[in-house]
Amino acid sequence: MPRAHPLVIGHRGAPGYRPEHSRSSYDLALAMGVDAVEPDVVVSRDGVLVVRHENEISGTTDVADRPEFADRRTTKTIDGAELTGWFTEDFTWAELATLRCRERLPKIRPSSASFDDEQSVLRLRDVLDLVRDASQEHGREIGVVLEIKHATYFSGIGWDLAELVESELTAAGWANGEHPLVIESFESTVLARVRERGIRGSYVYLLEAAGRPYDLVAALGSAAPTYRATAAPAGLDALIGVVDGISVDKRMILAPDKLGRVTGPSSVVADAHARGLRAFTWTCRPENAFLVAQNRTRGGAAAFGDYEREWGVIRDAGVDGVFVDHADLGVEFFRR
Repeated sequence: MPRAHPLVIGHRGAPGYRPEHSRSSYDLALAMGVDAVEPDVVVSRDGVLVVRHENEISGTTDVADRPEFADRRTTKTIDGAELTGWFTEDFTWAELATLRCRERLPKIRPSSASFDDEQSVLRLRDVLDLVRDASQEHGREIGVVLEIKHATYFSGIGWDLAELVESELTAAGWANGEHPLVIESFESTVLARVRERGIRGSYVYLLEAAGRPYDLVAALGSAAPTYRATAAPAGLDALIGVVDGISVDKRMILAPDKLGRVTGPSSVVADAHARGLRAFTWTCRPENAFLVAQNRTRGGAAAFGDYEREWGVIRDAGVDGVFVDHADLGVEFFRR
């Protein structure tokens, strides 16, 4: 049964106001009343689950300005894409802990960037402890939506993310349903491996608006299904009993035409619900840079556009959860 109001999930905390995945970003999201927060996890050289959007960290930390790490700059192929920079798997946790968080989008979010270089990088354990303590402090149940990043890539260099996630959740007291937990990934194979280990929670398959999941590309090549095919009715049929829900790029709900005019809501949320699957969407942001053309206003990329019009289509689709960067705006709108 669809919720009366969707879960409001602080996407990497509250990165509309503070550098993503920083302590203050999470603190702010929790204080603003979100139902859950979403940490992304990658791996350090010594097997620590580190909270970063990507394993390449030059855009979200001060690593490029640290002369002691200059020789760590390298080029790698991650999920089929060549990237040059600094990667978490080339640093021990002790080294990563010396780095400081930076705003990933400073031109769009200069206010957030004013907090650059003040806060250290976090581990998954830090976020789990923070959310548990905040639940007690605020007197309400707050969850974690844990996104596992690049599982196939990390497997190729010797790290089993399912094993690492199980170990960390168990040690932190989050493995047996003690707290609300969602585990999500763009790779369905790692979700299956975590589920097989008995971790209690909801399992959600992330779907891009285009492309194919890298784990299936690695296994099947051009025969791998597209994300769009997976979101179609026949694709959703195949997910019944495999995952508990999907989380789709908001464009799959908005269904903009070639001129950027919304034609949705599409049927993807209703189709998921008809099969007993939950449906989340990402990411609800107010800035013009992230809105479809129809909802942009004057003032440039950083100005807030007509985001309520866009969010209204998403709300009316009946989603079960929304990822937001501005936690206060998300809580106010989606609980209205």
